[in-house]
Amino acid sequence: MSRFSANINLMTSAALRAGRGLVRDFGEVEKLQVSVKGPGDFVSRADIRAEETLRDDLLGARPNYGWFAEESEPVSGKDPTRRWIVDPLDGTTNFLHGLPFWAVSIALEHKDEIVAGVVFNPMTNELFVAERGCGAWLNDSRIRVSARRDTETMLFATTFAADAWLGQGQTAETPSRRFPVNAGIRGWGSASLNLAYVAAGRFDGFWESGIQAWDMAAGLLLVREAGGIVSAVQAGRSPIEDGSIIAASGYAFDRFSKLVGAAD
Repeated sequence: MSRFSANINLMTSAALRAGRGLVRDFGEVEKLQVSVKGPGDFVSRADIRAEETLRDDLLGARPNYGWFAEESEPVSGKDPTRRWIVDPLDGTTNFLHGLPFWAVSIALEHKDEIVAGVVFNPMTNELFVAERGCGAWLNDSRIRVSARRDTETMLFATTFAADAWLGQGQTAETPSRRFPVNAGIRGWGSASLNLAYVAAGRFDGFWESGIQAWDMAAGLLLVREAGGIVSAVQAGRSPIEDGSIIAASGYAFDRFSKLVGAAD
């Protein structure tokens, strides 16, 4: 991947190594020791092992960088301008139920901006890579967001929160209320892959609220570098700071964001 920086090459290598370990664990998913953190939110030994692999590789090569990841305490690096933002297993619930829609997500933040991102689905061997100013790529091919203009042909994605089904939220009723005409809505349970799919033109838009930086950091850069638009659900805010995200092609974004509720 000579078109990219040494950091991207490092991130790619780390993601591939962690992914190989997760594939082995996925083959024995029923044997994993699983502890419950909350409704729809699980952590497994596989998750923790993958994060240890990524931490060893990334901080081993860049010991002065900071660290922010799902399964460990944050670390302030000697270089305060750079930190790794990592989700070792985005789509843990899918993983634990034997569904092959999960990914390793790694982002590099520099001076509060995401400058590099990698999302890897080991089950399909799809490696999504983006670096600021260098475009977005799937394996060896450049990717762009969808060029569809007709709402009836657009395909959207979100994640249906567990608490919506318990009567504690409104996520479950949002699609039918706000999206009366479209090709469909998918809820596949991995924000990083949903964003990667927007970047690749597979989805026309994706939105989710109540998510963490590690869920979206790499994916939001993929969408931007693929020519898409990214915002928090409430327009004008940073997605990472707000904990919500809307991502779409330029053709879909204005209408999409209004439907979701980012605009009047």
